[in-house]
Amino acid sequence: MNAQRSRAPSAAQIEALFEPLGRAKTLLIAVSGGPDSTALLLMAAEWAKRSGRARIEAATVDHGLRPESVGEAKAVAALCARLGVAHRILRWKGAKPASRIQERAREARYRLLVDHAKAIGADALLTAHHADDQAETVLFRLLRGSGMAGLRGMELLTARDGMTIARPLIGLRKRELVAYARARGAPFVDDPSNADPRFARTRLRALIARLGEEGLDADALDRLARRAGETEQALAHLAAEVEARLGAGEAVDARALYAAPIAIVERILARRIAAAGGREESRIGLEKIEALAAALSAALSERRAYAANIGGALVKLSAKGRLSFAPEPPRRGGKRSGS
Repeated sequence: MNAQRSRAPSAAQIEALFEPLGRAKTLLIAVSGGPDSTALLLMAAEWAKRSGRARIEAATVDHGLRPESVGEAKAVAALCARLGVAHRILRWKGAKPASRIQERAREARYRLLVDHAKAIGADALLTAHHADDQAETVLFRLLRGSGMAGLRGMELLTARDGMTIARPLIGLRKRELVAYARARGAPFVDDPSNADPRFARTRLRALIARLGEEGLDADALDRLARRAGETEQALAHLAAEVEARLGAGEAVDARALYAAPIAIVERILARRIAAAGGREESRIGLEKIEALAAALSAALSERRAYAANIGGALVKLSAKGRLSFAPEPPRRGGKRSGS
């Protein structure tokens, strides 16, 4: 991020932003009607028209949480019609939660968008996350004690339920997106929830502004994310080398594993547990992995057996130092304990 740059991105910059998606045939743009996603829609439409490579469609999720959302979704539909972009309004139906509203609305939004992206045969779903969002994400994870994997923030390309999620604007500041939308004369709205202090993102935004006075601004958080990503890449490379030496069997030599640095040990434990338990590594919890690594180390040094259920997997260490990972046995009633 460049704190001095505030002009709208040029055609050449936009071409570079969308270059990773150059082979896509169909792209679905998530458009809320705010300045960020409106800019993304405009950029994608202009890029697709200029390159003649991809078909662009758009979708707006109406969460039904504010009376204004219906009109906002229709305004996006009108803009899409003007641009010649197919558009669909997706509605979050049913009773709405009384707590964790933003978190659950986000889950519903992604579910609806991913399902629609699959229905139209899209190669990727594009969201308008930008550099300011990245800074908030990194700070949020820093405050919650994330490791390197978490501190790298949001990546350009990820996958969710079998669909590629692309964030082509992740290197741009919000003010650049606002400038772009305004330069194109496109209408957009500001969601009032963005200024509601009840929500964590709003509080983080204010905190970043205060921390910026001491030098920990959005640019610094972006640098932290980049460096964490580089460290994460190095750790992944080293972990792959250690795993190759350990072999792919159900059981490994724990002493050979613990000859590696503890960060590598924890990474391999998380990967093996996720594979055995059928869960994503990110959902197991770093604190649980750290505690397990410490318990296994103590048991190994004392030459005693140890067993634990974690992340849907049963981890067992024999007194002879053989470490195995298997699906967690079901409890009575056929359910796993879900530790």
